Amino acid sequence: MLKSLRRMLARGPALPETSALQQWADVRGHGYRRVRDAEGCVIDGKLGTQAWRIEWGASQRDYITGFELRLMAELALPPQLLAMVLNRSLLETMERTVYERFVDDVQTRIDTDTPPEMRWLVMYRQAGAQDLGPLRERYGAVCSISPWLQQWLAGPLNDALAATVDRVAADQPVVLTIGRGRLMLRTAMAQPDAGALAAWFSVFEHGLREARRLGQEWRAASAGGLTTQPSAWSNSELVPTSVP
Repeated sequence: MLKSLRRMLARGPALPETSALQQWADVRGHGYRRVRDAEGCVIDGKLGTQAWRIEWGASQRDYITGFELRLMAELALPPQLLAMVLNRSLLETMERTVYERFVDDVQTRIDTDTPPEMRWLVMYRQAGAQDLGPLRERYGAVCSISPWLQQWLAGPLNDALAATVDRVAADQPVVLTIGRGRLMLRTAMAQPDAGALAAWFSVFEHGLREARRLGQEWRAASAGGLTTQPSAWSNSELVPTSVP
């Protein structure tokens, strides 16, 4: 009995059970693996030839407490394109933090320790209610190229995000970004939850499809001189479509 107790203590605390996420991945033919000596797992898959990755593990952002779900893909988009969609509760919290940190303290610049999501709120104009449509009560958005954001949110991605409103608490942090050619969705997930993963994967997949479609259309328009930022979209040195 004493030996068994010693062996249990030597192993350390039990890691969270992620079998629900493994089952979700296995049913769909995706790759799955646990993170060695840590709390988390990784799922790899493809949308056609487009690679993507899902990670569940310790949060990498201060605005998400505990554990988070991350979905990501590298896209052939210009590095100049920066876009972010986030739940309005988090947006308002970030705005207050920016004001308290950089206005009340009379700082003149935002340092590199500030999360990029917070810097983008300061750098770029927020989308109007007409751009957000049914999302306007729950979500906000900013982008370095406003017409691109308007088109990205105009179709299936808007519907996919709207479908989460009734099943996700208004104060649950949710951030969907495009930066340096990477599409990323982050949201809080205290415990592995296959149902929640399926819902957020739908949002991510629609965002991925629409971003790829718009990327192709804007590059074609750039070649014909039909875009407001041709230098960004005609650049041949785009990010490769693979997840490292």
